[in-house]
Amino acid sequence: MSLTSLGTALFRQLDPETAHRAAVQAARLFPLPAPKADDPALKVTIAGLSFPNPVGLAAGLDKNGEALHGLAKLGFGAVECGSVTPKAQSGNPKPRLFRLSEDEAVINRMGFNNEGLELFAARLKDRPRNVPIGANLGANKDTEDKAADYVTGLQRLAGLADYFTINISSPNTPGLRALQGREALDDLLGRINAARPQDGAPVFLKIAPDLVGEEIGMIVEASLAHKIDALIVSNTTLERPAHLKSTFKGEAGGLSGAPVKPFARRALQAAAEASQGRLPLIAVGGIDSGAEAYERIRMGASAIQLYSALVFKGPALVGEIKRDLLARLRADGFDTLSDAISTLR
Repeated sequence: MSLTSLGTALFRQLDPETAHRAAVQAARLFPLPAPKADDPALKVTIAGLSFPNPVGLAAGLDKNGEALHGLAKLGFGAVECGSVTPKAQSGNPKPRLFRLSEDEAVINRMGFNNEGLELFAARLKDRPRNVPIGANLGANKDTEDKAADYVTGLQRLAGLADYFTINISSPNTPGLRALQGREALDDLLGRINAARPQDGAPVFLKIAPDLVGEEIGMIVEASLAHKIDALIVSNTTLERPAHLKSTFKGEAGGLSGAPVKPFARRALQAAAEASQGRLPLIAVGGIDSGAEAYERIRMGASAIQLYSALVFKGPALVGEIKRDLLARLRADGFDTLSDAISTLR
């Protein structure tokens, strides 16, 4: 058993939030070796930004940008930190994070707990340069004009991140998902477009998996109209599949992990059908193997992100997915990941 696998097993003996905090500190403090160079066949470019491989870390693990150097050494093609809000906030009352081990799932109602923009910005000044670092932006719970919070985050972090994600799909901040309606979305994205960083850093939009196809189609068109560079599909779900076994299945919050797979797939399919190759897609939700990662790519995604699967399978999953992707590309006669993606355009 590797040290990282042993650490994963030990962390699962702790309560979920303590384990989360311990994992961040381990990534920050443990002296990991530099990762091996990725096979060039896995390189992908999204909105002009080059990713050494398509396996990214989703936001939520490193909320405050504390462990970016350690996380970048785990083999990810990108590391997304946050969500960060302009003002520090403690989030929702504990307990607010639940591990559904029987279901390989997580429920969280964290509520954008973070240390605020200033500490976040200070850490990003020393971000690693071997992989793209994304900043996931959120809005404070008590802010009436939530769009203004996203603009504030984008302006304060300009030049400090390689890309930005506008997160309007967390179910744990009151009123946030209402920004996915057309009128509010046009207002938000119009203001975001006007505040774009001068260095040309791409801006992505992260949506919920609980939207129907018509709603996703509207979001795609609004994103294109306001020059959003990619859509991240998708966040946690409020749905509770009937097959959940854990005693925590009734907890309020967003469900992630294996059970969200059909919801995330459905949302990705709707986004791919609506975008018709006009808007790059990044798939998230229930991805726990090379087979599932490749399936999402063949469905229309240019890259994928992980988080909850790492809780149960550990960071070795990153390398396993990359190796499996290479094998599947070659078996299907593709020289590169970009070739596989281009056949869907």
